[in-house]
Amino acid sequence: MKQSGSSKPFEPAYLALLQDQRLKSRVEQAYRHLEDCDLCARYCHINRRNTIQGAVCHTGERAVVNSFGPHHGEEDPLRGQHGSGTIFFSWCSLRCVFCQNWEISQKGMGHEVETEELANMMLTLQSQGCHNINFVTPSHVVAQIIAAVYIAAQQGLHLPLVYNTGGYDSPEALALLDGIIDIYMPDMKYGDSSIARKYSRIRDYVAVNFAAVKEMHRQVGDLQLDNQGIAQRGLLVRHLLLPGQLSGTEAIMAFLSKHVSKNTYLNLMDQYYPCYRASENPPLDRRPTSDEYQQALALANKYGLTRLDHERRHAWLQNVD
Repeated sequence: MKQSGSSKPFEPAYLALLQDQRLKSRVEQAYRHLEDCDLCARYCHINRRNTIQGAVCHTGERAVVNSFGPHHGEEDPLRGQHGSGTIFFSWCSLRCVFCQNWEISQKGMGHEVETEELANMMLTLQSQGCHNINFVTPSHVVAQIIAAVYIAAQQGLHLPLVYNTGGYDSPEALALLDGIIDIYMPDMKYGDSSIARKYSRIRDYVAVNFAAVKEMHRQVGDLQLDNQGIAQRGLLVRHLLLPGQLSGTEAIMAFLSKHVSKNTYLNLMDQYYPCYRASENPPLDRRPTSDEYQQALALANKYGLTRLDHERRHAWLQNVD
């Protein structure tokens, strides 16, 4: 389903902040938050400019990057023909026992980068023809991202920015990102906080996640696409189906329908497979069944959420024909 924006040439939100010096001010604000860190919902309040001791994210003043490059495996509106310009940050504020990128998120494989190097990554991805800049696992490096965007924007960056997050984002961080991020892409991992506590080692996930997604939608609205079907601005939600109904799909579909928008662009992901420590935590030691996935699709339909990512929508339409 194409949701086209206006014919007016697209301009990312952060350029308006750059023009009146608000983006520079936002950098300064973000680093003050880094000195008493509340940039994820763990609220460790560590001065990360001085130490990483006690910080769950193991990240100090410099962001740690694992890799960057065009990514052709993202959702249809992000990848287009030339790929989404992904930057994979190392470490994570979550501790998911089934993480499929655990070498990056739990072991921190990568290298520290200065903000200038991070800005150069963005400009390189733009020069390669990518449709957007996609920050993967960004919650703990909000300050560093904002600082790098400020540098890159002065040097000609003009692509939409994607905030590709596990969904455990603090309102303080989202306030800093307001007017900077064009496309929010949060995970909605769980509909039950006790399950989140058990498998991702975090508290109050549902309350934090639901509030964050609602605020993201307030900032950017429903996902808007250009005439080629490429995302320009808005909310795109990911929900990974876990085996044994651990992901609480119905609670999430009901929340999106009633409190966000029935026009939410949704990727119901069926690619879960046992990884990391999943074998120690049944039923995470198996893949979801076809019936479980069809039930999830039916729940999306029940709550009027029919704007699914292309492959998922195609699977649903085949099933109901």
